[in-house]
Amino acid sequence: MSVRDQRAPTPGVHGRPVVVTRPESVDGPLTRELQGLGLSVLLWPAVNVSASDPAPLAAALANIGSFGWIVFASRHAVAAVLERQPAAPAGVRVAAVGKATAQVLLRRGWPVDLVPDEGSAAALVTAFATQWSDADKGVRVLYPASSRALPIIAAGLTQLGAVVTQVEAYHTDAAALDVGECREWIARGTIAAVTFASPSAVSELARALGKEDFGRLVSAAVPVAIGRTTARELALRGAKCAVAEVATLRSLALTTFQLLQTRT
Repeated sequence: MSVRDQRAPTPGVHGRPVVVTRPESVDGPLTRELQGLGLSVLLWPAVNVSASDPAPLAAALANIGSFGWIVFASRHAVAAVLERQPAAPAGVRVAAVGKATAQVLLRRGWPVDLVPDEGSAAALVTAFATQWSDADKGVRVLYPASSRALPIIAAGLTQLGAVVTQVEAYHTDAAALDVGECREWIARGTIAAVTFASPSAVSELARALGKEDFGRLVSAAVPVAIGRTTARELALRGAKCAVAEVATLRSLALTTFQLLQTRT
């Protein structure tokens, strides 16, 4: 499915649309941010987020008091946990990979004890390591994660000496794109930029389009990544990209807008 926003583009952008690859509707958060800057939008949701088997997460949350930390790597993980555990558990410290995830927690009344300056899994592990002490060895960490979570957080915290319980909080898989229509847009060469809010969005769009068309897309349009982990996924496919200053959807939209302004 692809939907183009019809509002007038910002002067100088020539109405060329920006692709949103995260799973959201026509009034989704990134789409709203881009539209608010006067940009046209094409929705190419490369990934689909759905509910997982609730039993493992429910079992872990039933014993939440036995954990010293709970780590959130995305707003989807926050939603899955807070659906079952609305109130922050007493005595359990909370870590969030990025400021956007931390903001969701704070809005719901959860304190956030640790947020790295850079919104990446590696930066979170580094932030833990910086404050780690011998007393932390053996601390139990609950990590509600995507079905496609990379091993960076679990492996990094385990190496520090934590006992990590990783449970699947939500399922991520490929979305049903209208690949034919996507290729028509690529052939026209009129796409201004492509935004990527996760490594999965990069890998799934590349898989759906195929190497040649994905390469044409990210060569003709400006790829913009929300963070360095997503940027590395693009680099693996030979694409040079811009990276949002802060790992938030607002910053992703602003970075895209500023890049397009400099290219007019």
